[in-house]
Amino acid sequence: MKIQEGFLVLCAAAVVLGLAPGSAQAQKYGGVFKIQHMDNPPSASIHEEATVSVAVPFMAVFNNLVMFDQHVAKNSLESVVPDLAESWAWRDDGRTLAFKLRQGVRWHDGKPFTARDVQCTFDLLLSGETKLRRNPRSSWYGNVETVKAEGDFGVTFHLKAPQPSLLAILASGYSPIYPCHVPVAEMRRKPVGTGPFKLAEFKMNESIKLVKNTDYWKKGLPYLDGIEYAIMPDRSTRMLSFVSGRFDMTFPSDVSVPLLKNIRRDAPNALCTMRATGVATNLIVNREMPPFNDARIRRALALALDRKAFIDILDEGEGSMSGAMLPPPDGVWGMPQEMLRKIAGYGDVGRARDEGRALMKQAGYGPDKRLKVKVSTRNIATYRDPAVILIDQLKQVYVDGELEIIDTPVYYNRVFKKDYTVALNLTGSAVDDPDVTLFEGYACGSLRNYNNYCDPEMTKLFEAQSRELDGEKRLRMVWDIDARLQEDIARPIISNGRAAACWHPYVKNITIPVNSIYNGWRFEDVWLDR
Repeated sequence: MKIQEGFLVLCAAAVVLGLAPGSAQAQKYGGVFKIQHMDNPPSASIHEEATVSVAVPFMAVFNNLVMFDQHVAKNSLESVVPDLAESWAWRDDGRTLAFKLRQGVRWHDGKPFTARDVQCTFDLLLSGETKLRRNPRSSWYGNVETVKAEGDFGVTFHLKAPQPSLLAILASGYSPIYPCHVPVAEMRRKPVGTGPFKLAEFKMNESIKLVKNTDYWKKGLPYLDGIEYAIMPDRSTRMLSFVSGRFDMTFPSDVSVPLLKNIRRDAPNALCTMRATGVATNLIVNREMPPFNDARIRRALALALDRKAFIDILDEGEGSMSGAMLPPPDGVWGMPQEMLRKIAGYGDVGRARDEGRALMKQAGYGPDKRLKVKVSTRNIATYRDPAVILIDQLKQVYVDGELEIIDTPVYYNRVFKKDYTVALNLTGSAVDDPDVTLFEGYACGSLRNYNNYCDPEMTKLFEAQSRELDGEKRLRMVWDIDARLQEDIARPIISNGRAAACWHPYVKNITIPVNSIYNGWRFEDVWLDR
C-alpha cells in the first residue's frame, strides 16, 4: 500500500505544480479536445453495451474502483492503480478482496459517492439481465458471490474461488461505478458519473459533447474545458478532416496500415501509434439455424479461410494469425505461431479447402448445388472490408454469400438475439486475460457468445485456468484451451488486427494502450499546447 500511496502523493504534487506525472513540462488549462467518432453509439450506458463506440467517448464520464495507469502503454495487473478505491487487500487465501474507498467524492449532480454505489453497481452486474436491458459482461463476474458495503467507505468482494485476474477486470474501461440514485434507463442518454468530464450533449448522427467537471475529486484536473466527438460515418472524410487540422485526434482504432501511410505523407508532423487493438476478426455462424446445425458445413466454412490473404490485403502483412487470445509480443496469452500452424485451417490452405469441399459434398452441396447465404456485418469499414473478402473466399467451398450491411445499434441487437445466419464480426477483448476472453466469448450462456458455442467440459477448463496461481502453468493451460476452441470451430478467428491512432503535436500527455482499445480514454490529464 505504501507504493500506491507514494504514487498518489507524487501525482498530486505534479498537479499542484502544473506538471504531468513523469513530465517536466508545464501544462496549460483550457481548450476543447476535438476527436472523430466513426458511428453512433447504441447508448451511453457502458454496462449495457459491447462496443468501443461506447467505451471511448463515455469512459471520461466515470471512475472505476481501480484503473490501468493511463501512461503505461501495456495494460496488465502490474499497471493497475487506485481510482475510487484508495487501497485494497486480498484475504482468505484469495477468496476475499477488500477495498478502502476514497472520501469526499461527489457525483456530477452533487450527491456524495459511497460504498452503497459500488454495491448497487455490482447488484446490477450480478443480476444477469433482470435489472439491465443487456448485460454483455455478466460472465466476467461468475466467480463473484457477493459484493457488500462495509460502512460508507469500505467494500468487500466475496469470491467462490481465488481469481487473481479480478483486479485487471475491475480496471477495464468497461467497469465503471454507477450511482445508486440514477435509474439505469436514464444512464442510457443522460449518464451521471464521478469522472473528470460531464455529459453536455448526446445527439445521434451528430456529436457527443463533454464538459469539464469543475468539482472533480482529483484537484487541479482536468486541464481541458471539454471533449467533443463528431460522429462521421465516412472514413475517407474522417481522414481528410484530420489532415486538414479540423480535428485534434482520430478515433483511436480508425487508422489502418494503408491509411497511416497517407497520414504520414499528408500530415508529416502528426504523432501516430500503430499497435495491436485487442480485436479479433472472426466468423460467427448461427449453429441453431439449418443448415448450419450441421457441423460439417460449419467446419467447411472455417476451412475456406485464407488468413494470410486477409492480413496481406487489410493490414499489408502487419496483422497476426491467432487463436482466441491476443498473440505475442503485444499479448501475453496467445499461442506461439508454430502451435497455431498445426491446427486445421491455419497451415496449408489448399489442403484445408479440399477437405472443406469434401465436407460440403457430404452435406449435399457442390458445384451444381451451391449454398446461398446472407453474410451480415456492421456498417463500418473495419467490418465491411473483411466481409467482402470473406464472401469471396467462401466461394471456394460452394457457398455464395450476399452482403448484408447493418447499422451499429441494430447490428448488436441482432447478434445478441442470434438473429442472423452467418456474420463477419469483430470481437474485442477489453483486458488481455483469459478470464475475459474465454468466459465472455465461449462460456455457455454468455451474452457475447454470439453463436451459442457451449461445451460444459470446456467451461470447467476455463474455471481451472482462472484459479491457477502458477503463471507458467496457467499459460500452458490457456494454450491448450485455445487450440481446442479452434479445432472445435467454436468461432473461427481470422486475424488479430492492428490499427493506429493519430493526433497533432499540440495534444500533450497521451499514451495509447498497445494491447486494448477499451481502457485508455480517461483524458483527465491531457492538455492542449496552443
